[in-house]
Amino acid sequence: MRALFIAFLTAAAGVCQVSYDRLLKPEQENWLNYSRTYNGHRYSPLSQIHRGNVARLRPVWMYQSWNTESRPRFETTPIALEGILYITEQPSDAAALDARTGRPLWKYSREIPPDVRACCARVNRGMAILGDTLYLGTLDGHLVALDRITGRVQWDTTVVDYKLGYSITVAPLVVKDKVIIGVAGGEFGVRGLLDAYDAKTGKRVWRFWTVPGPGEPGHETWTGTSWQQGGAGTWTTGSFDPDLNLVYWGTGNPGPDYDGEVRPGDNLYSCALIALDADTGRLKWHFQFTPHDVHDWDSNHVPVLVDATMDGRPRKLVLVANRSGFYYVLDRVTGEFLRAAAYSRQNWAERIDAKGRPVLRPEAKPSREGPIVYPGFHGATNWFSPSYSARTGFFYVATREEGTRFFREPVSFRLGSVYTGGGPSGIPGVEPKGSIQALDPLTGGKRWEFALPSPPWGGVMATAGGLLFGGSTEGAFFALDDETGKPLWNFSTGGWINGNPMSFAARGKQYVLMPSGRVLIAFAVE
Repeated sequence: MRALFIAFLTAAAGVCQVSYDRLLKPEQENWLNYSRTYNGHRYSPLSQIHRGNVARLRPVWMYQSWNTESRPRFETTPIALEGILYITEQPSDAAALDARTGRPLWKYSREIPPDVRACCARVNRGMAILGDTLYLGTLDGHLVALDRITGRVQWDTTVVDYKLGYSITVAPLVVKDKVIIGVAGGEFGVRGLLDAYDAKTGKRVWRFWTVPGPGEPGHETWTGTSWQQGGAGTWTTGSFDPDLNLVYWGTGNPGPDYDGEVRPGDNLYSCALIALDADTGRLKWHFQFTPHDVHDWDSNHVPVLVDATMDGRPRKLVLVANRSGFYYVLDRVTGEFLRAAAYSRQNWAERIDAKGRPVLRPEAKPSREGPIVYPGFHGATNWFSPSYSARTGFFYVATREEGTRFFREPVSFRLGSVYTGGGPSGIPGVEPKGSIQALDPLTGGKRWEFALPSPPWGGVMATAGGLLFGGSTEGAFFALDDETGKPLWNFSTGGWINGNPMSFAARGKQYVLMPSGRVLIAFAVE
């Protein structure tokens, strides 16, 4: 049966090939990018599931991950194409599934060396697609091209040396004929980078170092040799504006995380949004959210691109709900700071000044005493995706309210060792909490809030059916009214939700997917 199915796929491959034009204008039923579209909206134009029938939403299949990881986390966003799902699993495996049944069609398994280090979890967040090829980043620092029909390896390129502390967990982004991929490893003192590879050959086309070396602009913001272990990882998928030909990508914390004494200066381009020319990798502009970060507030977020009239003039904007607790509006042509507003509890900055720079409260700096700071080291939000609805015009974000005591302890860099310079601690007797928020995209003002019992680790997705889907740490998968935040539907998945929802259609039927624990669950109206 599998052989017959592969033969059918092979015969139809020319019809189903994913061209760059299809990535620019994806069909409603398919989900062809990490955020579905290049603009990072994570919005489904499907409306078969809507407010009037969402109460009849039921699980129709469950796919159990084959991995044996001790910390099970299904963080994949599948590629959905013509009734087939292409997923990733821990630590760096991939599979093709029948989208209507969850039945596996092929499986790619990669043996990861036992000495690979990953600071937070051995996870993978998805693949990219172009033509009949899928692109997978691996925990041991490779970019692998897989045949979409069979799962066979077409080429395998080394991106970074994992023995230096690097790893790859990010879903790549295909732009034109290039595959763009970032790296993790900031807690091990790596030097961050963002790469582009030729989609056909796997040859590297360009590299942008997110920590500039000698002679490069921004190098003066590091002291001595601190840049060599500067961090600034690129472990969450970015966005792309084809008209401007710019790739937008967030960067992580500087290293060491909490001991800023060894790296005086702003530490560019850590905790920033960078805008790069897609063809050359040259920096067009940057905006640093947290200069000289000492709270581990990575800016590894999906940038959301929106065109709107602001202050009486049309603008091309990029929106970011930052881990630091502030929501930002920037001009995506120039990087000009336009507006910022706190969207979560914060006590580390008096305000954001007219140029977008935080005015710090010195008492929030990590020390031996461990000051209590909001947001905590997990941030007011994290890597999981926000959503922007073309229907409501709201920006939606899963929000965390969790304080932390931040301790500083001097540390010397040693290859292979954690390089944080201190650490965080919880606040005894204080229960953290969370919420889903709908924000005005131009001001960051709160339109509504849906309370959660604990800080979430799952993202959100808006749909044309008037719904916003999200998940809780307790395992609840839910749908809210996108205009009011009113809860309309809830399903207990039985596992920790640590991923993003997505939606697709197969043979005219809309499905919604959510990962939970070791399981990927598909829902439809029955």
